[in-house]
Amino acid sequence: MDTKKLHSLFTSSSGVSIDSRKISNDQIFFSLKGENFDGNKFALEAIKNGAKFSIVDCEEYKNINDQIIYVEDCLKALQDLSNYHRSLFDTKLIGVTGSNGKTTTKNLIYSVLNQKYKVIKTVGNLNNHIGVPISLLNIKEDVDIAIIEMGANHVGEIETLCKIAMPDIGLITNYGLAHLEGFGGFKGVIKGKTEMFDYLTQNYGHIILNNDDVLQVENCKGDLAITFGENVDSEFVFNYKKVNDVLQIENEGFKYKCNIYGDYNFSNIATSITIGKFLEMSNYDIQLGLDSFENDSNRSQIIKYATNKIYLDAYNANPTSMKAAILNFENSIKENKILVLGDMFELGSFSNREHQDIINYIENKDYIKVYLVGVNFYECITSKKNFEKYRSTKDMSNTVRLKDFKSMNILIKGSRVIGLEALISV
Repeated sequence: MDTKKLHSLFTSSSGVSIDSRKISNDQIFFSLKGENFDGNKFALEAIKNGAKFSIVDCEEYKNINDQIIYVEDCLKALQDLSNYHRSLFDTKLIGVTGSNGKTTTKNLIYSVLNQKYKVIKTVGNLNNHIGVPISLLNIKEDVDIAIIEMGANHVGEIETLCKIAMPDIGLITNYGLAHLEGFGGFKGVIKGKTEMFDYLTQNYGHIILNNDDVLQVENCKGDLAITFGENVDSEFVFNYKKVNDVLQIENEGFKYKCNIYGDYNFSNIATSITIGKFLEMSNYDIQLGLDSFENDSNRSQIIKYATNKIYLDAYNANPTSMKAAILNFENSIKENKILVLGDMFELGSFSNREHQDIINYIENKDYIKVYLVGVNFYECITSKKNFEKYRSTKDMSNTVRLKDFKSMNILIKGSRVIGLEALISV
């Protein structure tokens, strides 16, 4: 079946699904394959559960009934469908990629632009070769702007996602030591993320460029870059200042503020302001957007816990974001400090070195206690008596209750697989 015919079926449906267990009535089920499953085997189950059609790419299911539709490749069919669907609308599309801060930046941009425009955004972390197509299919005729998060762990993936989504505006939050296993090292990270800039340059799109980030400036070849930062040569010159736990950004006499933790979020906030100003929003509306911002769970949150203050950033972690979180904590908090750090993943052969490097970085700091959680940290070396290592969050929770501390400032940072947030429910 060609893409136009498939799109005709899509417009008569209630949407798409890739999970036969969570199908809604009249959705189209795409029988995708994974390492441990074959969606074709659930095509009939999806129909029984209410699907209008099931798309399959296994000839065994080819002619079972009129609700089973055969294509050569289900994933490609989904991607082609979403690309065609996106091409039918004048919706302005903003692509967001980078090693750290993608979801926070996406949410900030959404909060700002939503004050003036009809906006949709990537839901959750649907930011890969499957999630991006699903997100694109949420575009409707009345949508002015779609904000699409794009993740990658290999060179070539951002290029593919850009060809599917066709962004008009795009940005890289930063280059960091994330997914080193897949990218093969930091040079691979730079090459992979820069594919966003390359696509926008080739297709005359606008690049939102952090002019304070030397690597971004070096890798941006486009003439349509909109620059921002504390660099005085930027199109939008900002002054960053932290007042207590509130981040404040001044531009041309107007002071924006955002109640989000961590000075590493200055550039993320500034990105949203820059896009708002580029899209002709007033300072007042931009500030309304920043006031309405709500970050996703376990990201850059400050939580009162018994008599303690918890600085929770336990959704994701890599060496760059972990060092940034620790440095911000050191600069912001002067006493009564406790660290709880969880393993970082997808580092491959770099894993032991990067975990040991984090330990070496904090060994001579003035922390009352440091808790290292996860197999990777457990295998590292430290002689510090105030450092404790645990193989898992459960092991730590069996021994340590954070609520028993008195008037402590506690940074919790780690990958979501470790589940460090469970420590504040004990």
